[in-house]
Amino acid sequence: MSTATAEAVAPPPPKFGGKKKLIIIIAAALLVVIAGGGAAFFLIKKKAKAADEEGDEPVAEAQADKAEPAHKDDKKHTPIFVPLDPFTVNLADRDAERYAQIGVTLEIDDPKVGEELKTYMPAIRNNILMLLAHKTAGELLTREGKLKLMREIRRETMTPLGFDLDVEADDGSHGGAAKKRKKAPVVYPVKAVHFSNIIIQ
Repeated sequence: MSTATAEAVAPPPPKFGGKKKLIIIIAAALLVVIAGGGAAFFLIKKKAKAADEEGDEPVAEAQADKAEPAHKDDKKHTPIFVPLDPFTVNLADRDAERYAQIGVTLEIDDPKVGEELKTYMPAIRNNILMLLAHKTAGELLTREGKLKLMREIRRETMTPLGFDLDVEADDGSHGGAAKKRKKAPVVYPVKAVHFSNIIIQ
């Protein structure tokens, strides 16, 4: 009788079936969520690709373009540098015999302009030499004088190509106030002038 009572009093063994069902349900729910997310990702990517082919910009790319327009342009138009032979010229100083040796490099965007510059190089070099011969050492030693010389060399380089540059209106940003003699859309052949060396003695 004591054995029967002990069996009746002993608690029933724990049931693991309820916990297993809960784990299976949670795993199934997670699989459904992951599968749905993957399907949504592929649909959005497919839609973005179709929009690109039609010429529309996806929202993410449109926002990136608005944030960094300058970088996109810079990648499309890599500058080309055209170094000129160094210029050696007597300066216009009256109190002493002074001369300058100046290295100039032109910055352009279009390789065709480089070919055009070669064609007009004798006239371009003449214009720059004449410009330098009227400078004094004092003018070339200051930063302002060098910046002004850069703008003037840019003008003298573009003159044989049929462009006029108002040096006084040019703010030094290399955008310039260049105007073509004909009233056509202005394309600036020389974007900037850089010095590779300046020696004044």
